[in-house]
Amino acid sequence: MSYITDDFLLCTPAARELYRKYAAAMPVIDYHCHLDPRWIADDVRFDNIGEMWLGGDHYKWRAMRACGIDERFITGDASWREKFSKWAETVPYAMRNPLYVWTHMELKRIFGIDDILSPATADKIWDECNGMIARSDFSARGIMRRCNVEAVCTTDDPADTLEHHRKIAAECPDITVLPTWRPDNVLKIGDTAAFNAYADKLAAAADTDIASYADLLDALRKRHDFFAAAGCRLSDHGLDRFYAAEYTEREAAAVFDRVRRGGAADAGECDKFVSALLYELAVMDAESDWVQQFHIGPIRNNAASMFRKLGADAGFDAVDDKNYAAQGFAFFDRLYSEGHLAKTVLYNLNTRDNDMLAVMANTYNSAPVRGKIQYGAAWWFADNEKGIRNQLDSFSNAGLLGTFIGMLTDSRSILSYPRHDYFRRILCDVLGGDIESGRLPASEIGRIGEMVGDICYNNIKTYLKL
Repeated sequence: MSYITDDFLLCTPAARELYRKYAAAMPVIDYHCHLDPRWIADDVRFDNIGEMWLGGDHYKWRAMRACGIDERFITGDASWREKFSKWAETVPYAMRNPLYVWTHMELKRIFGIDDILSPATADKIWDECNGMIARSDFSARGIMRRCNVEAVCTTDDPADTLEHHRKIAAECPDITVLPTWRPDNVLKIGDTAAFNAYADKLAAAADTDIASYADLLDALRKRHDFFAAAGCRLSDHGLDRFYAAEYTEREAAAVFDRVRRGGAADAGECDKFVSALLYELAVMDAESDWVQQFHIGPIRNNAASMFRKLGADAGFDAVDDKNYAAQGFAFFDRLYSEGHLAKTVLYNLNTRDNDMLAVMANTYNSAPVRGKIQYGAAWWFADNEKGIRNQLDSFSNAGLLGTFIGMLTDSRSILSYPRHDYFRRILCDVLGGDIESGRLPASEIGRIGEMVGDICYNNIKTYLKL
């Protein structure tokens, strides 16, 4: 019997009707991911399922470490076949972890394989997947078409050339791939060497000198315009918390000048500089009619020895517990009061903050945009069934669920698009359950279905003006 059936996660007749009529066939707009745009530009064909599944996927790396797998088979020099075998060894221990579900949804949705991955089935699944991967329709673009992907927004540094996005636009008109402006590196004023190296890189990309704070803002504006010309519609910030320290432009400039000359900034000065620069970046986004995203709450690189060995994004980040409500309200209040608040999506990593951030988002809505300020999809450590259900509850309790712009993958893997189907099934199960229990009127199932279609596709398409 198949595990991922047509009725998977759909526990009521109403849920099944909502999913089949209003969600299943909707195209995918993956408006936040970390996919390498070169893969799409070159229409890359991977060598094997091990490379596709395990290359760069720190979710799986964490699970493998928890299973006692040696690092050689995770990020080391073992072959992809060996790494795949170790992943197959891990999967039976992952029941109730979202990785268990995603693994089998990807096998079913992309490869048509119903087998449960385990050491007993590893050889068979390896051979079957690799046989399909060798075909031209399993290239990067082929997999995206197979998953009904209409648009993807990657995550890109302001100094990026965006050459891959231009190539995709010229060669692949049926899939829209847009850059997203992610200026995190320019905020790292506390690391003098790294900040100056990045300032030099940004200066080269903008074809200008950056000798002053004013020069820095000018260079960022030039690159912001460059991204806009390439179709960019979103910015993104990955922050430990919001920043809203009181500052003057003179103070921000003085911090920049000292660090640019090789000096250091203390914690209070860093707060002032980051607060100043985030405000300026937010104003740029509003002027360009972009959507600004804030991913709040990770504490990163918590294993120093592994960071030295592997670098960032290797599976050693975690959930932080900073309090940031006051700073967030102060930051958005200034933008709102001055008429500079762009469309905004707020994501939290610590689920303790769900209701707070949902309420924050719904404090600053204004005409004419429906759902202008969004409480974003369940993210990272929360993008599991429980986390998605909790996010939907917080969104519904604080705002209007019908305005929600829906799910994203936040993934580095070309195989992750079934996560949209995972979300859609959970959404339909939540609403279908409410219909069956009488919490929502059964007579309105058609209207509820239209809302499902809006959340899965229509709202984000309108929000991004795609």
